[in-house]
This record gives sequence, structure tokens and C-alpha cells, in this order.
Amino acid sequence: MSFREAVLASGNNPQQFGGIFGWGGKRGDAPSPFDAVDPLRLAGPQGSHPLAAVSMEELVRPSSDGLDGAIELAAGPIRIGEGITGRIRLTARRDINARGAMLRLVGARLTEQNRSYEERDRDGKVTRSEHWVEVDGKLFEQLPFSSPPLPASLSAGQTFEADFTIPAPRLGPVSGHMGSALIGWAVEARWDVAMRGDERLATLVDVRQNVDHLRSGAVRLAQGAMFDAWQTADATIAVKPLPPATAGSEIEVTVNWPSAGSGRGARLELQADVQAPNSLKGVVLWSAAVDPGTFREGLTMTVPIPADAPATLEHQGLGVSYRIRALVDRALRSDLAVERALAVM
Repeated sequence: MSFREAVLASGNNPQQFGGIFGWGGKRGDAPSPFDAVDPLRLAGPQGSHPLAAVSMEELVRPSSDGLDGAIELAAGPIRIGEGITGRIRLTARRDINARGAMLRLVGARLTEQNRSYEERDRDGKVTRSEHWVEVDGKLFEQLPFSSPPLPASLSAGQTFEADFTIPAPRLGPVSGHMGSALIGWAVEARWDVAMRGDERLATLVDVRQNVDHLRSGAVRLAQGAMFDAWQTADATIAVKPLPPATAGSEIEVTVNWPSAGSGRGARLELQADVQAPNSLKGVVLWSAAVDPGTFREGLTMTVPIPADAPATLEHQGLGVSYRIRALVDRALRSDLAVERALAVM
């Protein structure tokens, strides 16, 4: 199961990818250039996760009406503190006379928000109420670059091409679609046109974690998230290879839990928690049923990390974290559980 599929399944109103919520005429909002999706898709009924049904790639509008072209990035991962290399090429579809033109790197933050509305009568009694979820977005970073210089004026049919190298975010945050929240980056060429809408070209940038940045302590991690083995009470949960785990890879998990006891069944799970206005707790990304006795004897299993799992992060009240959790289901009693944190990049 992918990360976004798990978030959709955790909601009260799961939807298929590509489906349109369009619930009750409610609309979400996303900043340019992350405004390519119909705002009706950015809202849904109470308990749903409309943002999880929208991919990061769908959000970025590649061009405005007055420009034909693209911003193309060099192949290969882009990590925090490194560089972004690419080429801009365009043809003007009409005359453009701008006050200025600039290449820039923009970071966007989109979050699901729980909304409600009530109507009351003269006595103050609620006569009608609505509860829904809508996506709210804003740019948290706008970094302009003077090179390459972009022509402020273009005549219809005029072409322009230029190579560029700009720095990736020095301290992040990394790109990440967390289901109920999202952090995205884009390289954008913008023409500031007076009395009309601005002209733009844009492309999504996947900014990934730099392991040196992660190990430096710049990202707040739960205790044990970067350890090969972590002990809690009399249980030890070990992972190979040494964390951070890589999205799309597999890890080997070994659980030694002498006091696991007996029960109707047991499970080993990979869970995620999302810190956001519409927070998520204990989203199950992978689960396997096992015999409780195998925890006491020592159990080793291969656990897949979803390819779309966002890197462990924390930024301005948004965050995602992961844990390996072993549980024993006991009849007529509360479950037994032990867990450890896991860093993902």
C-alpha cells in the first residue's frame, strides 16, 4: 500500500485516486504555481482527506496562457544544500510587456483544514450545520535569482532559451506529500505584468533529504530513530540496514520480546504519524499477522517502505514520523505493544 492510499483508507470517506470530491460546492485554495488542480477537488466531507487524492505532480501549472515552453531540470536527485541545474525555453504566444522578469525558487505549504458552519434561529438553537474539510495553501519561501537574466518584454512568436544553476534550499525542508499536508518546491520563471495576470513557466522540484543534514541534528528525531537496535522494557527491535531507511526500499526487522505473552494473535506493523492541522495518528502502512510466540523466540521479517513515503521532517508545525510497532491481541484485556522510531529519507 502506498502512503497516500493508506491515508485515504484511514479517512471516514475514502476516495479513489483521481476522483473528484466536489462536495457541497466547497472549494479549497492553493497558491500559484501550485494551482493547476480544480479547487473543487481540494474539499471533501468531514473525516475525508481530499489532499491525499491529489498527487504532487498534478498541482504545478507548467505555463500560463501567454507562454509556450518548459523548464527542464537535469536528471538526478536534488538534495538539501546542493544545486538545481536546468534549462528554460519558451516562445511567447502574445506580446508581453512586464515590469520585470525573474527566475525564482518557491516553496508551498498546503494543509487540510476542518471547517464548520452553523445557522441559528432567534432563540439561538442550531437549525442547520455543515462540517467539511478544505485545503488551504500559501507560499512560505520565494527566492529570486538574477541569473540567468530574463527579458522583461517579448513579442509574439519570440523565443528565448537559457541554462541555469541555482542553489537548492540550504536547510530544507524536504519535499513531502504527507496525505493531510504537503510541502512542495517549484522552479518558476515569472513575468510581472501590470494590469493583467502575470505570465509564468514552472516545474516541480523534488527536494530530497541530505543524509549529512539529517545526521547533523538539524531535523528533530524521536529517540532511537537512527539506531540499528532500540530497547524498550525487555524488548529489542533492530533494523537493517542502519537507518535512515530509504523510501521504496526494504528493511529487515528483528523483534526479541521475551515477555510478549500469549494472545489471540499478533502483528508487526509500520506506522506513520502526521503532525498537521488535520493530524493523523497511527496510519498503518504495512502489517503482517504473526504468532505471538514468535516475538518471544525472536522474529525477523522484511518490511517494505512505501515508495511515496515522505522523508521524516518537521517544519513550522508540520511533520511526519515513523515507527515499527509489535502488538499482541489479548482477549478481554488491552493489547500489549512495544515500538521504536524509524527515520526515513
